[in-house]
Amino acid sequence: MVIEVDGGQHSEDILRDAERTGYLEKAGFQVLRFWNHEVLTQMDAVKVHIWQALQAEADPSPRPSP
Repeated sequence: MVIEVDGGQHSEDILRDAERTGYLEKAGFQVLRFWNHEVLTQMDAVKVHIWQALQAEADPSPRPSP
């Protein structure tokens, strides 16, 4: 899992972020992205989101076949 904390400059370079995210996902990583202000003002919500993502990754329940 990759957790990225973005500042305001990332709103101007969306294409570069999308390319990096695509590269990381192809390499098998899940990417979670948060804005600086979310981390600074809503830390509990950020931690809950990260925890839920980790739990979803660790869920051993079988997935139905497509």
